[in-house]
Amino acid sequence: QVQLVESGGGLVQAGGSLRLSCAASGRYVMAWFRQAPGKEREFVAAIGWSGFNTYYADTVKGRFTISRNNAKNTVYLQMNSLKPEDTAVYYCAADPPGSVTLDYNYWGQGTQVTVSS
Repeated sequence: QVQLVESGGGLVQAGGSLRLSCAASGRYVMAWFRQAPGKEREFVAAIGWSGFNTYYADTVKGRFTISRNNAKNTVYLQMNSLKPEDTAVYYCAADPPGSVTLDYNYWGQGTQVTVSS
């Protein structure tokens, strides 16, 4: 059973930064998704096994950076220039059965990110 443990969420003012971490029990293609209240879950970013291939939603491109440390089986999401509309529960995901932007076989428990204006 794959385990994903997220950390790093919190409250930050608009324009600020946060870094999320996700520790996995193995090496997988991984991603971050988010879900705001009353909205559907949406893709944020994904990263390939090697860390060379990365993918971003247009809404976060240029502000967020996904990276990984394979020695620690950990994926990070560095979030800069945060906006109130980035407020959501952020979920780590691993092992997509198909497209890296759609669905994953394993999900973390989620971590809350709140951006105040």
